[in-house]
Amino acid sequence: MAVRAVHRGSLFRSAVSPPLLTFCCRFRHLSSLPFRRSSKVGLRFPIFCCVNQFPGYGDGCPRSAHSLVDCVTEELAAWRSRRTVRANVKMRLTSSGELLEDKLVNQELKKGLLLEFKRDSDRILLGVAERPDGKKNWMVYDQNGVTSSIKPQQIRYIIPGVENFDHKEILKFLQKAQENLDPTLLEIAWVELLENNASVTAEELAEMIFGSAEPLESYCAHLLLSKDEIYFTVMETKGSRSIYGPRPTGQVEELLRKKMAEEAAENELQDFIQLLLSAKAKPACAKPPKSSWLVDEKIRYKIESLEAYAIDACKSDEQKKTAGMILKAMGLTKTASSALNLLINIGYFPVHVNLDLLKLNILTDHSEEIIAAAGSLLSESSDPDEMNRKDLTHLKVYAIDVDEADELDDALSATRLQDGRIRVWIHVADPTRYVEPGSIVDRDAMRRGTSIFLPTGTYPMFPEKLAMEGMSLKQGELCNAVSVSVVLHSDGSIAEYSVQNSIIRPTYMLTYESATELLHLNLEEEAELKMLSEAAALRLRWRRQQGAIDTSTLETRIKVINPEDPEPSINLYVENQADPAMRLVSEMMILCGEVVATFGSCNNLPLPYRGQPQSNIDVSAFSHLPEGPVRSSAIVRIMRAAEIDFRKPIRHGVLGLPGYVQFTSPIRRYLDLLAHYQVKAFLRGESPPFSAGQLEGMASIVNMQVRVVRRLSSSSLRYWVIEFLRRQPREKKYRALILKFIKDRIAALLLVEARTFNGYFVINAYKTLTIMIDLDFGF
Repeated sequence: MAVRAVHRGSLFRSAVSPPLLTFCCRFRHLSSLPFRRSSKVGLRFPIFCCVNQFPGYGDGCPRSAHSLVDCVTEELAAWRSRRTVRANVKMRLTSSGELLEDKLVNQELKKGLLLEFKRDSDRILLGVAERPDGKKNWMVYDQNGVTSSIKPQQIRYIIPGVENFDHKEILKFLQKAQENLDPTLLEIAWVELLENNASVTAEELAEMIFGSAEPLESYCAHLLLSKDEIYFTVMETKGSRSIYGPRPTGQVEELLRKKMAEEAAENELQDFIQLLLSAKAKPACAKPPKSSWLVDEKIRYKIESLEAYAIDACKSDEQKKTAGMILKAMGLTKTASSALNLLINIGYFPVHVNLDLLKLNILTDHSEEIIAAAGSLLSESSDPDEMNRKDLTHLKVYAIDVDEADELDDALSATRLQDGRIRVWIHVADPTRYVEPGSIVDRDAMRRGTSIFLPTGTYPMFPEKLAMEGMSLKQGELCNAVSVSVVLHSDGSIAEYSVQNSIIRPTYMLTYESATELLHLNLEEEAELKMLSEAAALRLRWRRQQGAIDTSTLETRIKVINPEDPEPSINLYVENQADPAMRLVSEMMILCGEVVATFGSCNNLPLPYRGQPQSNIDVSAFSHLPEGPVRSSAIVRIMRAAEIDFRKPIRHGVLGLPGYVQFTSPIRRYLDLLAHYQVKAFLRGESPPFSAGQLEGMASIVNMQVRVVRRLSSSSLRYWVIEFLRRQPREKKYRALILKFIKDRIAALLLVEARTFNGYFVINAYKTLTIMIDLDFGF
């Protein structure tokens, strides 16, 4: 008789022991079963209740020791008899070689049986077999009151000892089973079965832990085993019958550690969900700042997983899984838009978040290492060209740019020679005063390729302090520069030129609007500005004689004030490239590019020589189109792509030049900086730092990044143009130029709207917007 005492207070038996009921011991009803906890091992053990049940005696009456022994002896004899009968059932060998009863005999399916079946991947239901449905399937009435057809392989367990079960009682039966589940009972059974190296069915486990294999107890045991992931494993399954075996101790310990880790992770997830719900419920002005989500490492990982999911940029399956769990816990669909809206709702993203800026992995901030290196350059570096700089501080210097420009790369001067010819100076900022090729700051600038100018902000190629305080030209201050001096013939061609290091003191910082106004005023004290305008006119006429094509048009610039606000202010500006000041600056920059190309060619310097093959464009073929944006956009569409040669100049057909090098924006464009490295080395009498092959390799990397930035700029401009139009009254009408028809009723438009003063603001739809229009052109 395999009865053993457990911690002095509970009786426990193995699966092969006589039923405890034969010793007049039975459990109280499952729902009221008391337990006690062992302080040593932390386990809960059932307390058996012994009740006098011998026949011939009144309930509650004491029994003599002699009658108890007689009863036990009789029961043992009956138990041995049952074992003899059971020995005749089919026996077979397990995988370990031990003999095992065939416990996998399936009960024949018939009407009235209570069974558990799998409805789909997520639902396990309890139901009553109603009638056959074809040869193998059965119609089942489930706990939800739904009748459906199921296949035999969907059946997970047939509750034994049940016939003609009333389907009205399913929910009650299920409720009683759920109320009386105690997973800690499995640990007790696991210890016993592991010690005896034995396996069990659900019914045998019911007898062990509940003292009965009645339908309710058997189903409870089945639920415990089927849901258990720690103590037991399925050894074999046949139909709806399964045999379970105890896992090894080491495996159980590992599974317990894993379960504890999962529970801790679940608790962390729920805490995070509460943070999300709290932030989501707060008004916009009270939402936690983005930085607060990045302090705690675990919270940071979860929020960054959501961010990656929102922009389709998950770095691992684990990150994707984490985001999916969060969205599911929030009751949201597992989509990028759900993650995006959630991040907006908690204040992590602004309403007008620039997704392309995130998706394209654009570098916006500089690392602490780069900022520190830039700071050292400002405080410690010396000027290698100090002794060879020409003092040009006597010149009146005009720096003309857009009003919100932070970095000023170039400035202009002009003087008239005694013979009446004009000498112009193009002064270009000298960042090589601080940055050397291959330095950490230089390599970071190369990775960026260019400064980024968006409606919502500017992201400079160099750290802001270095660019603004060291490299940029500043009004009234001594500034290092590379100055290109050019004397023009009366027809606008180049008579002579020079390239040299210099020191200048910018006199004026002008916007295009203010420079245009000064030109119109024609002030005698600003004769130098008038000379620059005269030189620009000469150059434009000369270039057109060389086959240059005028592609000037109207460009839109948008400035968004407080882009983090849900409804930020949107300011629109016009850049009319035919404006006198813009034409002046453009011509001087083109002139500088021609001079540097000529300088490089004469001195065999590898440089990024830009060209555009002559397209043999007959401009007269477009004379039927209105002069201005419509004609320019039509001409641009048929132009051939630009090319770069790193050994010698190539003709730039559109500009009408024999050669051209971009040189005037070394703070903003990395290829301009490369040209500076090459030219500055020559001026010092040194060999160029880069060969033509090296320049080509570097340019290919930079140009890839530049293309990405152009795409970003275009999409950002388009977004804010559409946002601006979205805010206008629906009934508002616009005047527009039709730049081209795309197909059917879709056209690219240039929208023009009169303002309240004598000016216009323009939305350049050719680059940013396509609009469906009515065929009668009613806008």
